[in-house]
Amino acid sequence: MNFNKHLEDIKTYEAGKPIELVVREYGIEPKDIIKLASNENPCGCSPKVMDAVGTILSKMALYPDDSMINLKASLAARYSVESQNVIIGSGSDQVIEFLIHAKAHAGSKILMNSITFAMYEIYSKHVGAQVIRTTSQEHNMDEFYKLYLEEKPEIIFICTPNNPTGDALDAQKIYDFLAKIDNDTLVVVDAAYMEYALYKDAKKGINVKELIQKHSNVIYLGTFSKAYGLGGMRVGYGVADAKVIKELSKLRPPFNITTLSLEAATVALSDEEFVQKSVALNLEQMKRYEEFAKEQKIDIINSYTNFVTFCFDSRFNSSKIATALLQKGMIVRDLSSYQKNAIRVTVGTHEQNSRFFELFKILLQS
Repeated sequence: MNFNKHLEDIKTYEAGKPIELVVREYGIEPKDIIKLASNENPCGCSPKVMDAVGTILSKMALYPDDSMINLKASLAARYSVESQNVIIGSGSDQVIEFLIHAKAHAGSKILMNSITFAMYEIYSKHVGAQVIRTTSQEHNMDEFYKLYLEEKPEIIFICTPNNPTGDALDAQKIYDFLAKIDNDTLVVVDAAYMEYALYKDAKKGINVKELIQKHSNVIYLGTFSKAYGLGGMRVGYGVADAKVIKELSKLRPPFNITTLSLEAATVALSDEEFVQKSVALNLEQMKRYEEFAKEQKIDIINSYTNFVTFCFDSRFNSSKIATALLQKGMIVRDLSSYQKNAIRVTVGTHEQNSRFFELFKILLQS
């Protein structure tokens, strides 16, 4: 059987290994497994969300509100824009898929950082587009602009804070870059971890209203999977000029968000106290990772997210370390598939992090 030829060069995205699989493969009791691989919120979600979802379980037999009026209105209010400036996706990665299918085609060029979110490339290859990458590990906007002039890409992806490395750009660098880009080039500012970055450094924060008012070719992406603790609900969103949203909406399938997900996201957005508690805990625990890296003389990328990236020299092998940790019930993310000798570790609770330091230190000294 023949399939679309564009699929030949696509590697399947590998999500973080689930606890259930580790139980089956290694015979470890679920209670003894700690998952620090998928950047989930160790605080869970807001108690208000759990209460709200419980009250609408009887509606599961009904299709959700496809207008998503309440969630769109809440997001519009958050960013001081209009509901027509908002699109909701099953995770922000679905919005990324809409963007690429709306703008790119076979022969198009899509510019992104050398190391960044894998789905940019995967969705680009869905349509036969050519992926152009920088050489710099961190987002170097001078190099981005040079490649923009040389390659004339249809779409540019800026991931800040960047996944899977954790570094982030000052907002002013993004504004300066956008001022030089033509209006027909779509620029995607993927800010899935912005709540963490903004708490750590106000200079990383992006004024979304100003962004889309000044630049009709820019879309800002956010998610409820990280700081809001709703990874299992799969809700993401894009904020852009109404004309952009109108075109993207043509690609959105009906009822792409469940009734429970809509309710959860809407209530989560109203509980700012929970979010602030989560990001504060994250920064507090992040400092422990920084101290640990310094003590063990391991390079660590300054992170503005809820994860840290340990970078190894030739003494260590990231795949071997990740596997050894896994055998002890500690799930982390090996970054060798990104051609990087590094592991990414989600910042967990105090107890989870202490267990990681204990196991990791043993491995480093063995």
